[in-house]
Amino acid sequence: MKIELKEIIDLLKGHVDSPRLEAREILGHALKMDSDEVSSLPQDVSTTEYEYIQTTIQKRLSGYPLDKLIGQKDFYKYSFKVTEDVLSPRPDTEILVEAAAEIIFRENCKKIMDMGVGSGCIILSLLADFPFLEGVGIDASAKALKVAQENAARLGVNNRLKLYEKSWFDTDLINKAGQNFDLITSNPPYIASEEIPQLSTEVKAHDPLMALDGGADGYDHYRQIATVAPSLLKENGYILLEGGQNQDKEIVKIFEQCGFKHQKTIADLSGINRCIIMKK
Repeated sequence: MKIELKEIIDLLKGHVDSPRLEAREILGHALKMDSDEVSSLPQDVSTTEYEYIQTTIQKRLSGYPLDKLIGQKDFYKYSFKVTEDVLSPRPDTEILVEAAAEIIFRENCKKIMDMGVGSGCIILSLLADFPFLEGVGIDASAKALKVAQENAARLGVNNRLKLYEKSWFDTDLINKAGQNFDLITSNPPYIASEEIPQLSTEVKAHDPLMALDGGADGYDHYRQIATVAPSLLKENGYILLEGGQNQDKEIVKIFEQCGFKHQKTIADLSGINRCIIMKK
């Protein structure tokens, strides 16, 4: 049985933003090869592979995110396992990782923390980049931590990572996670509760609600993180936060009220102020 890349592209056209790219990923995953290696020539596939491709296409057309269909997502320099238990890694978050890497290199950071680990894409990317780093990650979801642990093993950094099933709202967080971190990263939930129903099907139906809902005004988690972060960070330590559209000024204000100084805000490729850097 044969199938052509063009067949898949034609089925996806008008329904997804990048039909050619997604077609390559679907076909590559079915054939267990890198998407870059997929040829435009007719491909020999088994009946099972053909049925998998057709089922995947139909699910994709119904609004199922591609990364969760194929079970992985490329992010920064690495590839991560993803499930419906974790937020799909977004390219916008790579801005935060790049900014954190710059600080780690410049300040010779040794110990970092990630608040809201999810798939682990932030902290694991940094641990993979810097073999001298040690990391601690917290997440309120045991299922998310399981995914992060698997990704840590895939990247070979699990010996330098400690994961705790904790929330920044837990009173024993500091005693459990430790102190004197050089740098903290966090991409907390920041969507106002009433805006959740307006999100795309890909997000609201397939990303965990607890990773999206930021409370009535979207800032509940920033307020709590700003409260506990001073006890977690060493003096002159940094915290890097991801925020949504038009949220950066309020995030800066929240952290300044807790004794932090604003260092820099970095926009993503769409011009949205995405990464906020604060210093203790």
